[in-house]
Amino acid sequence: MRKGRILIPLIIGLVLVPAVAVYAQQPVKIGIVNSARAFEQSTEGKKAVVQFQERDAKIKGDIQKLDDSIRALENRLNTGRLTMTQEALIATQADIDKKTTERKRYEEDATRDFQQFQANIVQRIRTEMVTIIQQLRKEKGYELVLDLQGSGVVDFEPAIDITDEVVRRYDATKAGAPPVKK
Repeated sequence: MRKGRILIPLIIGLVLVPAVAVYAQQPVKIGIVNSARAFEQSTEGKKAVVQFQERDAKIKGDIQKLDDSIRALENRLNTGRLTMTQEALIATQADIDKKTTERKRYEEDATRDFQQFQANIVQRIRTEMVTIIQQLRKEKGYELVLDLQGSGVVDFEPAIDITDEVVRRYDATKAGAPPVKK
């Protein structure tokens, strides 16, 4: 009975070792994609960056207008201190406080809306690119595709970088697509 306990694991080991050795000798195909570069170089990514810049400029312009109106009220208050009635001084200070609160709320709301807008567009493009990356992985037989952003990859062979192919295919899918709504 004791010989059976030793003999069975030994036989299993002798059978598995050659199988593991054969599997270990097969190279693993890995692809690398730089999602940030793919986003920046794709047509949709470039359009998105322009939209982000336009929206950011509008927000900054609106905040500048609010700042200007607050400064104008502060100047009126400072120059009219000696000539204004007490009621006018109080009303002007109330207007300053109201405009300051309005500015703060606008900035907070605009920042939150901008971040949501940005996240939605980036997520949409990312999801569409992941579909293309999955197709490429299957076509080229990659077992693993790593994203350089946050992957911890320190160095790699440039030949396994599929970023340009992802951008090319992604742009091709968008060539006939309707323009993105703002």
